Amino acid sequence: MHMKRILLFLPLFLLVSMTFQATGSFRSQQKKIAKVKTSYSEKWPGITKRLKELNLDSSSINICIRAFKKEGQLEVWVKSFGSAAYQLYTTYEICQGSGVLGPKRCQGDGQVPEGFYTVNIFNPYSSYYLSLGVSYPNASDRFFACKRDPGGAIMIHGSCVTIGCIPLTDDKIKELYVLAVEAKNNGQQHIPIHIFPARLSSSGLAGLLADESYKEHHAFWKNLKSGYDYFEEKKIAPKVTIDAKGVYSFN
Repeated sequence: MHMKRILLFLPLFLLVSMTFQATGSFRSQQKKIAKVKTSYSEKWPGITKRLKELNLDSSSINICIRAFKKEGQLEVWVKSFGSAAYQLYTTYEICQGSGVLGPKRCQGDGQVPEGFYTVNIFNPYSSYYLSLGVSYPNASDRFFACKRDPGGAIMIHGSCVTIGCIPLTDDKIKELYVLAVEAKNNGQQHIPIHIFPARLSSSGLAGLLADESYKEHHAFWKNLKSGYDYFEEKKIAPKVTIDAKGVYSFN
């Protein structure tokens, strides 16, 4: 993300440093902000209806987010707090692309990251309607990054524009943001965000590996597939660790 966009987020980092320690729940503090209040008004009936279909109670949900760059899709998964396995809540279309397949390695490369992250920012004052921060760069990104600067300020946001972020329409970010607020309000400290170059089924990975122009990413994508498979098989977000050489492990 280039410097102009980083400057747009500076008030956000001041906001996040406060972490809403004022009186009241995280939800109640967020709902004091007009765009969040509007999002609840518009989306809450549909959210509670969908959760009821999944036999889940909004007062105990946790969420997990998975994005697939080639397919241009973002999945939201939900489960009860204290349960292990997730259920698919919905799939959104990512409404604008940036960069090419492959991880983000440097400030200004226009790439959307690939890897395993968490939500690290809630920005109800976003210039892109609402936004959720992606905890890029992680230890793997920093190991493989260009020497000058890996970049940062990667967001899932509205407004359907992007340079290295994951954009949704304003309508969809309203629902996702409300779900994330509910999860945090329910005590979920780490909301997973898994970002893949494509759906890494055996055939999906084979298609990527068949393209020699992406050869430099082949080993990295094979590593990501282990985490992809773990979730696909168990519907559980794995515990992710990163070794000294930037390689992911999943438990």
